[in-house]
Amino acid sequence: MTQVTFGVLGALTADRDGTALALKGPRHRAVLARLIVARRRVVPVTRLIDDLWPDPPPAALGALRTFVADLRRTLEPERPPRAPARLLVTEGPGYALRPAPHAVDAWRFEAAVGAAAELPADRALARLDDALALWRGPAHADHADQDWARAERTRLTELRLRAVEQRAAALLALGRGAQAVPDLRAHLADHPWREDAWRLLALAQYRTGRQGEALAALREARTVLADGLGLDPSHALRRLEADILAQDPGLDLAPMAAATTPGGTTPAATTPAGLWHEAVTAYDRTLAVGARARLESTVGLMRGLAVSGGSGLRAAREHRMAVIAAAERHGDPELTARVIGAFDVPAIWTRSDDPELAARVVAAAERTLDALPAGDTVARCRLLATVALESRGTRDPGAPRAAREAEAIARRLRDPALLAFALNGRFMQSCTRAGLAGERDAIGAELVELAARHGLTTHEVLGHLIRLQFACALGDFAAAEQCVRAVEELSDRHELPLVKVFTDWYRALRIAALGPAVEAETAYRAAAVGLDGAGMPGLEAGLLPLALLALRIAGGDRRPAVDLRQDWGPYRPWAEPFALLATGDRGAARAVLRALPQPPADLLYEACCCLEGVLALELGDREAVAWARDRLLPAAGELVGAGSGLLTLGPVDRHLQALDAALREA
Repeated sequence: MTQVTFGVLGALTADRDGTALALKGPRHRAVLARLIVARRRVVPVTRLIDDLWPDPPPAALGALRTFVADLRRTLEPERPPRAPARLLVTEGPGYALRPAPHAVDAWRFEAAVGAAAELPADRALARLDDALALWRGPAHADHADQDWARAERTRLTELRLRAVEQRAAALLALGRGAQAVPDLRAHLADHPWREDAWRLLALAQYRTGRQGEALAALREARTVLADGLGLDPSHALRRLEADILAQDPGLDLAPMAAATTPGGTTPAATTPAGLWHEAVTAYDRTLAVGARARLESTVGLMRGLAVSGGSGLRAAREHRMAVIAAAERHGDPELTARVIGAFDVPAIWTRSDDPELAARVVAAAERTLDALPAGDTVARCRLLATVALESRGTRDPGAPRAAREAEAIARRLRDPALLAFALNGRFMQSCTRAGLAGERDAIGAELVELAARHGLTTHEVLGHLIRLQFACALGDFAAAEQCVRAVEELSDRHELPLVKVFTDWYRALRIAALGPAVEAETAYRAAAVGLDGAGMPGLEAGLLPLALLALRIAGGDRRPAVDLRQDWGPYRPWAEPFALLATGDRGAARAVLRALPQPPADLLYEACCCLEGVLALELGDREAVAWARDRLLPAAGELVGAGSGLLTLGPVDRHLQALDAALREA
């Protein structure tokens, strides 16, 4: 049977049974190429005319019919007169080209690349080699400047670039990384912004014993992306660099072509890294790129990242809003609610790491709440808990209401995971004044019991950390040590590295409360080093200078030296008056004291109130003394600031006595 084939991966060609067909003039070729781009669909005559002529002449329709008639004679020379065309057909308002699915090289290429993704590495490599050999030049090279060809050219070019990278990945899977290196280098010379190509190149170099070259390639990628696009490398590139520096065994996967186990899996697939790779590959094959399930799965992945360490926490934060925005674009509030509410990562620190992101998440949650029907639903509960969590430290009056409503819904639904999430939201809204450490401890105790009973490990850790804070507030370090042992055991068993940040700071606090100030300062500085790279700027910013200031005040220094050149973060307003006092400018110090904002609604509320009290005493400001006393009084019997689990300014009662004495004397 006669076979007509077409080529668009280069200059346009048409062959009949292997013999090249003469396609006459450029407009004949343009008509044929335009119909191939339509992929067997009808192109209306009016569209064809507009695409062929920027300014169509009066005789354009007649000329188009002539081009079509000429093409039909060339493509089907044996067709009897007046017999209907079978290849270039007239249908409805226009024309369509109806070749067989394998008769166009671009279509064969696309099918081969798709099939290769389903094959083992050795068969995939052969299929990709055949597919890439179809390219004779740029796609639709004859019509590169035509608007109607641009989208298809771009699509095919992107598919070819992915095929080159897919082929390199197959070589790597077969243990032939050395062969992949020169091909990837040539690929990157023309396409330097392909991050996956940089990743594959570095991995190929590493697996062939060229660790230095692999790191150099990643540094080159960083420079290229920064200079050319103003971008930082993706998380995948940053993670690969860290894994190479650490010589992670997961980078040395056994070749996929090696002998299989009796169960049919390769040795590589039995390692954690191999299992992960196999699962991700299967997922990518199974779910369409735009599938809604991908959004919900992405949130699940980000939840795991957020507790895996500093880089994972940062990555989860970076991508969270993008996933929410993608969900909102679907126009389905229930999907958006699931995507927003699925990020139920336990949070212990009551100041946001990214206030701008938090505000955007809250706004999205509130929009979604408005679109959802009222009622006791899981989606509504998770959105309300999200509002409470992400509004931490803001004093938004709606946030405590959201926390209470979320808790009430979770209790009515009898859902343990939902209740744990809601309790975390209530914890975040329990720092609006001093003296609430006992209320927070009750939340922690319920979380510990609930989470232990239902296997909610990260929330069990959260509960122990909350109870640790309460024990510190009371100065009960025996109880605090029990909490630390419990939380460290969970952390070791379940690989939760961020827990160490809080236990290190607790130990510094314990020394500050019980031991010499010199040892406490050393411990604080060591704990601060552990914050570097922890991915928690809301905790890190200003914490070390504040802790050292608190240490000096707890030791009796009422006019401690303050260096404003340090990064005081959000606590700078409370440091400035001390710096002014040191210069002797009492009037300016008093003015700054009077202008201080209300202390933030977070775990260091009492510490800021106490700093105001110390300043008020030094400046003889009776009104400020009264403010500080009234704010601190509900925390009587505790250690100032120790409810944070991080630092202390000494016993609340000692400060209250000094404030009361000043008021009596005035």
